[in-house]
Amino acid sequence: MKKSKSSRQWLDRHFKDEYVKLAQQQGLRSRAAFKLLEIQEREQLLKPGYRVVDLGAAPGGWSQVARRIVGESGRVLAVDVLPMEPLPGVEFLQGDFRQQAVLEQLLQQLGDDRVDIVISDMAPNVSGMAAVDQPRAIYLCEIALDLAQRILRPGGGFVVKVFQGEGFDQFHRDLRASFGRVVTRKPKASRAKSREIYLVAGNFNL
Repeated sequence: MKKSKSSRQWLDRHFKDEYVKLAQQQGLRSRAAFKLLEIQEREQLLKPGYRVVDLGAAPGGWSQVARRIVGESGRVLAVDVLPMEPLPGVEFLQGDFRQQAVLEQLLQQLGDDRVDIVISDMAPNVSGMAAVDQPRAIYLCEIALDLAQRILRPGGGFVVKVFQGEGFDQFHRDLRASFGRVVTRKPKASRAKSREIYLVAGNFNL
């Protein structure tokens, strides 16, 4: 099938992208890994021995970063509706955690231990229509927050990708109601034209 002009332009930009090249050089699965690395450099949310849940993990860039930081004494549980190639030291659950059976499996794998941090780079399939895409994006943030509130330990952390637009302010208020500290970050690896930003929250209040 012949590629459209817009598809060819996207592919050209992608393969010229400095972060794509760096990811390939460093054996990282996606350029998105550098977003988490920059957030980590500034916030130091991930620490050796931490228990981490990575939502929307495929293809595994964030899980790779998390695993390197938490080390052998830590734990990384990655969740996605899409398949993900195995990563050493990373547990993977394929499924939609909005479904009760998948949620129960996730909670069973976690056991009695609450986690130290939930990270989410989830994004909806984009239609190109803001009136459709923005509510979908905010909904993903809301369900990520709901899960985080259920599994985080007191004082735990949360990192979530958000798109600026309708619903953002309310979600930001909801986040501040559950966490003692919330800051906004726009990593250099985020494309300049993208509306995505990351909300980084700490000091979770049960």
